Amino acid sequence: MASIYQLKSRFQDILRPLCRFLAKIGVTANQVTVLALLLSLAFGSYMAFRFLYFPERKLFLLGLPVLLLLRMALNAIDGMLAREHNMKSHAGAFLNELGDVLSDAFLYLPFALYGIQHGNVEPWIALSVVIFVKFAIITEFMGVLSQATGSSRRYDGPMGKSDRAFWCSVLAIYLALGGPDRPYTEIFFALLAALSLLTVIVRARKALQE
Repeated sequence: MASIYQLKSRFQDILRPLCRFLAKIGVTANQVTVLALLLSLAFGSYMAFRFLYFPERKLFLLGLPVLLLLRMALNAIDGMLAREHNMKSHAGAFLNELGDVLSDAFLYLPFALYGIQHGNVEPWIALSVVIFVKFAIITEFMGVLSQATGSSRRYDGPMGKSDRAFWCSVLAIYLALGGPDRPYTEIFFALLAALSLLTVIVRARKALQE
């Protein structure tokens, strides 16, 4: 199924000169992977802090699309460094897969705190976000599991990592600019969760067909 991941090759072409420069000055693929993870952990923690203590001020959410784009760039660069500059390693593969899951959790789970009012969290928003993140993790697990069964690593959509980043960026911009949140936020995450479940099924079927 269609996925933003299909644009990856063009994105890599844009970043390739920077990748060559980083390799030339001694930057490793694993260092880039760790940097992407640390940035995600830091901004995700900041989001949770803002939702908890300053829930009425949402302009900070404009930083999420920037962070997600930077994360996508760093993920593309670490992959190119590994493949094109002989930096592949078991540690790198481990860091890459674990980093993706942790980054998603830290960047998207804070939305469960969205709508906090007078110390109370809107239950349906929180539930829809948690379910979405759980299915996002299972989606990535299914992609890796396909390798364990002898198939290729699956990146099929419709709700892969790049797709999650795009749609959560759209939501962040919408909320930051003052768009009405109820009931759209919980419906939005419920739809993303459903599409993530569909992605799990698609990846499993494609892996079994190889």
